[in-house]
Amino acid sequence: MSDIFAALEALTDRDPDRRDLAAASLGDLLRGTALDADTARLVVGRLVSLTVNEPITRVRESALNAVSESFNRHRLPLDLVKPLAAAMPTMEPEILGHAIYFLGATHAPTALPLMEPFLNHPDQEVSEGARLAAAEITATNPEDTIRNS
Repeated sequence: MSDIFAALEALTDRDPDRRDLAAASLGDLLRGTALDADTARLVVGRLVSLTVNEPITRVRESALNAVSESFNRHRLPLDLVKPLAAAMPTMEPEILGHAIYFLGATHAPTALPLMEPFLNHPDQEVSEGARLAAAEITATNPEDTIRNS
């Protein structure tokens, strides 16, 4: 457990290399089976916060890659990843796709308006990712969705 706390602490380090390494370490933890749902949500929340506030692309990318690991094991509510929507207009196309994917992976119908601006994005991969994420939400059965309470 001390590894988690050390990595979470390092997310706020002044050195971008340490923030980058911390995000990658947290991704490794999210990939495994050691974290329960509450701890995974805590970690994802911190990684989302880092992504929103981080000026360095490679650190943002590491944080988003780490968050993607969480969706392999956990169903996460929209409220946890929704802060990414504010940063999406400033994201490079290569990492914007991650954020759009996360919105769709929540299966929350209220994520659809957050994706709409990217359906006609000039980068074809971004617009296609937005279309696929929206389709994933609309194809989800209502009883399969997470309640965002």
